[in-house]
Amino acid sequence: MLIAANGAYGLRMTDICRHAGIACTLHEQPNTLQPDAAHIAELLAADPSITHVSMVHSETTSGILNDIEAVGKVVKAAGKTFIVDAMSSFGGVDIPVVAYGIDFLISSANKCIQGVPGFAFILARREKLEQSRGKARSLSLDLYEQWKSMNADGKWRFTSLTHAIMAFAKAMEELEQEGGIPVRHARYAANQRLLALRFGEMGFKPYLDPSVQGPIITTFYYPEGAKFGFREMYDYIKQRGYVLYPGKVMEAEAFRVGNIGEIYAADIEAVSAIMKEFLQEVMA
Repeated sequence: MLIAANGAYGLRMTDICRHAGIACTLHEQPNTLQPDAAHIAELLAADPSITHVSMVHSETTSGILNDIEAVGKVVKAAGKTFIVDAMSSFGGVDIPVVAYGIDFLISSANKCIQGVPGFAFILARREKLEQSRGKARSLSLDLYEQWKSMNADGKWRFTSLTHAIMAFAKAMEELEQEGGIPVRHARYAANQRLLALRFGEMGFKPYLDPSVQGPIITTFYYPEGAKFGFREMYDYIKQRGYVLYPGKVMEAEAFRVGNIGEIYAADIEAVSAIMKEFLQEVMA
């Protein structure tokens, strides 16, 4: 496995491989840079033992949206299997799975689908799925056996919680009613731009360059001269109905704001107004 990582979740793939006894090679980039497709092509040409390439699409460590299209092309050109972690992007960003050469795409019921936690799902190229028979390192995560059972009688071998399945079905209906992925993506992207604008007006500098910024999570530096920490800011905003994320960017003092789910421009304006009030109190 060649793992292209630029954040905590890409790096976690290496931990998973090592615990499962799967040989892996790590191609690590800084959190601010996308994995480079040309370099990945060089790595594949130099090491014929690599059979699979995996990467995260929306790396929520920073909010960067990685170029899975460019990487998919070089993976397919090399005849390798391409695995994409789209946990926090599928349903909110259009992903042409076949066109991008993706063999396995993994996502979750509770992210951009806007369901509830309870299970993950995988879109798989059937030929590759059938080739995985007998190779699983885990009984409960044996993808082939799960598919075989469902294909036979429509039942999961290891069943997720019923309420999570029902919520997922309802969430899929609501996604269709909203206008599908293009309309949902437009809402997320507009929210992110408005968030960056309003927070920028208050002195919060975005961690990422706009060219690689995804619509899911935005990481901000604290304003220059800030004399407060995350906990103080978090508590103030939470008491007024909103929640922020702590920073996962190891080398930077930062925090993150997510805008997936039932969030609209009015919410962005509201949390921005609360943040402005907070700054006026602590910076006075």
